Amino acid sequence: MPEAWRIIFLGTPDFAVPSLAALAGSGEDVALVITQPDRPQGRGRKLAPPPVKVLAEELGLPIWQPASIKAPAQAERIASLAPDLMVLVAYGGLLPRSLLDVPPRGTLNVHPSLLPAYRGPAPINRAIINGDKHTGVTTILLDEGMDTGPLILSRETVIGERETAGALHDRLARLGAELLIESIAGLKAGTVSPRPQPEEGVSLAPKLSKSDGLMDWTRPAEELARLIRGLDPWPGAYTLFRGRYLKLFGAETGAGRGEPGRILGLHQGLLHVAAGQGSVGLTEMQLAGKKRIPAPEFWRGQHLETGMPIGPE
Repeated sequence: MPEAWRIIFLGTPDFAVPSLAALAGSGEDVALVITQPDRPQGRGRKLAPPPVKVLAEELGLPIWQPASIKAPAQAERIASLAPDLMVLVAYGGLLPRSLLDVPPRGTLNVHPSLLPAYRGPAPINRAIINGDKHTGVTTILLDEGMDTGPLILSRETVIGERETAGALHDRLARLGAELLIESIAGLKAGTVSPRPQPEEGVSLAPKLSKSDGLMDWTRPAEELARLIRGLDPWPGAYTLFRGRYLKLFGAETGAGRGEPGRILGLHQGLLHVAAGQGSVGLTEMQLAGKKRIPAPEFWRGQHLETGMPIGPE
């Protein structure tokens, strides 16, 4: 059986949790888990640990939460552990060359797209918003660029017709964990080797902001439905309803017609709204300061009727 590699894991959000769990259960020597500092969350703004820290504590792994990973002294601390390999999964920031040069086997990264497509921080969202039928996960060896390093392995999956970014995120997190272990095994056995990313097919997935979610009901229903699913659960597509922000979740297209932004009715649990072409069936919504609720509950609670505007009047 191949000797265990000494590995330092860098990761922060939910997406990285399955990878850390898989790595910890694979027989490799996880010498250190590096994650972002605890951050204020919720209305009370209480400090909350990142998901990776929670799992690392459960597994009894050593944890380090530096305010900045780029300080020169950080490379010295990491080098003192003599890692064979570093693994980075959604840590939150680019690593400087001084860190990338520490492990002799390099730094392995799990990215949720089929690189070189969708380099950047929002590949899952952009794939759904753009109407892609397929996506996947890719492992690469990191360099100093944004997701530009040599390819190791990739695995493709179909995007469900009504799949949200949240659901796809969870699937790709699990798929990425499997690919991570397969990639390490392949590197150990010499059955896979890094290869440059092709120059063709490069696209970018820029960071999302809340303003990306503002609904323009004059756009075609298919575009709006993809936008809603692609921003579900964060940052959330939204419209102005009776002077308040209303977030929209889960959507499919319909053949209804009417003035864009006007309610067409409630049918089979969906609130149907007219768009520029066709209609959008909404699954759930959330008024500012309220909880997320199903469309029928919103219909009853707001005393809606056919013909009412759901967007700005």
